[in-house]
Amino acid sequence: MARIQAGDALARFRVLDLSRVRAGPTCVRMLADFGADVIRIEPPPGIDANDNMFVDSRCSGDFQNLNRNKRSLTLNLKQPQGLAVFMRLVRDADVVIENWRPDVKQRLGVDYESLRRVNPRIVLASISGYGQDGPYAARPGFDQVIQGMGGLMSVTGHAGQGPLRAGIAVADSSTGLYAALGIMAALLEREHSGEGQWVHTSLLHSQIAMMDFQAARYLNEGVVPVQNGNDHPTASPMGLFRAQDGDLNIGVAGEGNWLRFCKVLGRPDWLTDPRFLTERDRIAHRADLKEAIETVLATGPLEQWAQQLNDAGVPAGPVYTMDQMFADPQVQHMKATALATTSTGKTCTYITQPVSLSRTPASIQAAAPDCGEHTDEVLREAGYTDLQIAELHAAAVV
Repeated sequence: MARIQAGDALARFRVLDLSRVRAGPTCVRMLADFGADVIRIEPPPGIDANDNMFVDSRCSGDFQNLNRNKRSLTLNLKQPQGLAVFMRLVRDADVVIENWRPDVKQRLGVDYESLRRVNPRIVLASISGYGQDGPYAARPGFDQVIQGMGGLMSVTGHAGQGPLRAGIAVADSSTGLYAALGIMAALLEREHSGEGQWVHTSLLHSQIAMMDFQAARYLNEGVVPVQNGNDHPTASPMGLFRAQDGDLNIGVAGEGNWLRFCKVLGRPDWLTDPRFLTERDRIAHRADLKEAIETVLATGPLEQWAQQLNDAGVPAGPVYTMDQMFADPQVQHMKATALATTSTGKTCTYITQPVSLSRTPASIQAAAPDCGEHTDEVLREAGYTDLQIAELHAAAVV
């Protein structure tokens, strides 16, 4: 088959993907969906005992979503012939992405200085748990461990019930997105300088960045944030409230929203209640306010209140389960999913890119590849003859 081109925006770039698990593949997926020619380089079966970490099956929804729009080449980088093949690919590549522990690339000979000697325009993106140097650099980094060390678990959950992990891989996924942004910046800069550079980010730093206003409150006001359950720490009423038939998220921040909120609920008296006069007052008397609000909401169904509040300009919405979320008419209107068929004939459903470009949009053109599915094809593109390819197979290099 010809190279996979899911879009035009990044079609001029070739990416060599050495990454595994989630953070790296999340980064590469974004590049692939916008049209980059991505070659996923995997060790031949049996070389790396951790190669299938968190992978039930290559046909599982998670693996498919992370690795669609990519080609697969098997290559044993621990063999000199394998390293030679890789460097031959580097000559014509734009980006290399890896998420090993920092010392692995030096041991294999694929560190930035080695790559730039072959191709000065190459951009190397390195993703690690704790950074490329420092006292924790050699530590393995897993999402939940980083959620804990990065502060997220300390503010997640209900007060007094202990730390709680987020239900998704926040550190992994955000690091992948930050890495993709760094790659884009390096490629844009290369158009001016003609030179590549080393881009690196870590799960820990990304998680700290994701702490955003909570971290900024501590750094500038000295406030150590705590668990607030479903209540927003700096606004009230903003949280989860029980209606007649379910839970409703309501966001009332600012006096204008508070005025509209009281009007919708038919409680203008709250505007003069000394407990609720200001945002600070409403935070101080959050429990009283919640009880009063839920007394009113109990008189009507959730959908009715959500509609009335949104019509008045007050943000509100239900708490969906996954099936309810994908059935929502707005989600369907946004085309948040797309279909593709694997090499086994299985049709998989994929989550589309949430970023829309008016002229050069992303798309999903191909399912995730079988291990080594495009090995011979990629080697031929690199100039290897059929005889040379057969010799590489025979030597277990590919």
